[in-house]
Amino acid sequence: MTETVAVRGTVATSPRHIVPEAGAPITSFRLVTNDRRRERRSGATVPDAPSNWFTVTAFDELAVSAAACIARGDPLLVSGRLCVRDWEGEQLGVTVEIEAEAIGHDLTWGRSEFTRSTAGIRLPAAGGAVSDAPGERPDPAAGQGDPTGAGP
Repeated sequence: MTETVAVRGTVATSPRHIVPEAGAPITSFRLVTNDRRRERRSGATVPDAPSNWFTVTAFDELAVSAAACIARGDPLLVSGRLCVRDWEGEQLGVTVEIEAEAIGHDLTWGRSEFTRSTAGIRLPAAGGAVSDAPGERPDPAAGQGDPTGAGP
């Protein structure tokens, strides 16, 4: 079974990053959902539903960025392909995995700063003043182009 899902949760394990000799970088970590609600009478926060656990796996450039930016305890939003797999060992079990297509911090709980990776840099057109160098954003007020990259 493969479906696209979006999950909001907390990083439960330190991300594990590997770069195989012949292959793309891979980063994986466990994500736990933590749906909670506030009780009206007591004001206490209580679980709204049981927690769900997912193994999140990222590949290529997303894996490199995830390894550099994600830590245990971070609140995240993850979207990707849901894979449910049966496994057999000393007992039978089911693993729920998300092959991540996008990962981002949940800004409900804090602040984050975006830095464009060198793989995503657009080179300026001949005679153009647009620069997407890491840490540098075009200033539309200074006539340096549209910061969205859409342009006229």
